[in-house]
Amino acid sequence: MTTSATLRPVELGDGIGDGPPAVPGEDGRPALWLVRADRFRAVAARSAASVLDADEQKRAAMFRRAGDRDAYLAGHVGLRMLLGACLGLPPADVPLERQPCVSCRQPHGRPVVRGNPLHFSLSHTGGLCLLAFAAAPVGVDIEAVPAPAVAEEVKAALHPREVAELDALGAADRPAAFTRTWVRKEAYLKGLGTGLERSPSLDYLGTAPGAVTGPPGWAIGDVAVDDGYAAAVAVAVEGESVRVVPERPGRRRTERPAP
Repeated sequence: MTTSATLRPVELGDGIGDGPPAVPGEDGRPALWLVRADRFRAVAARSAASVLDADEQKRAAMFRRAGDRDAYLAGHVGLRMLLGACLGLPPADVPLERQPCVSCRQPHGRPVVRGNPLHFSLSHTGGLCLLAFAAAPVGVDIEAVPAPAVAEEVKAALHPREVAELDALGAADRPAAFTRTWVRKEAYLKGLGTGLERSPSLDYLGTAPGAVTGPPGWAIGDVAVDDGYAAAVAVAVEGESVRVVPERPGRRRTERPAP
């Protein structure tokens, strides 16, 4: 995947059945889809009962705010529809499961399609859902740019070089730069399957727009979304590998194996 240019997702509408979905290409570039909950609400509402499994429907019902429930339904119905179109299966028949957690080995790790090499990732914030599909492990994240005080507080969790870069910016530019860095971290950690079990301070991914120097074995790129948001995708690079080793008691981190 080329990381020098911002990637642009395809927007998913109610015409999903009008043509074949974008699928991962041979160049390793992921297929990216953006789902707007307000535009996909009707499709999701009429399809949820027949498309989502019992656990997904139960989770949807737990959301108290209608907007959060709409975003969840839009993202997960869209995910199953796209996976079904890619795999030639009815959406309800896509066999989803979770890999073992890399920390505790319980079955709440990265979601996968059972027995299939197609990888995917989903992230949503507000009314926007971002989906990624790839032939290798992939992670995606989308976030709204936070208030300056929030960005200032959370930046301490980043790599020291990234904190220094943010401190060198003007106050007005810091929230967007912080969010750009944070979504890169989240996408990468989702791709690894660790989530925030691996500290965001361990890997330098940079704060500037444009090219991203990812950790060995990973390609990371920014994704173009609406103003006021930032998004990124991380894809494992073929021929490289990573392994999980202890970071400190009770936590784990990921490293490239020695040659």
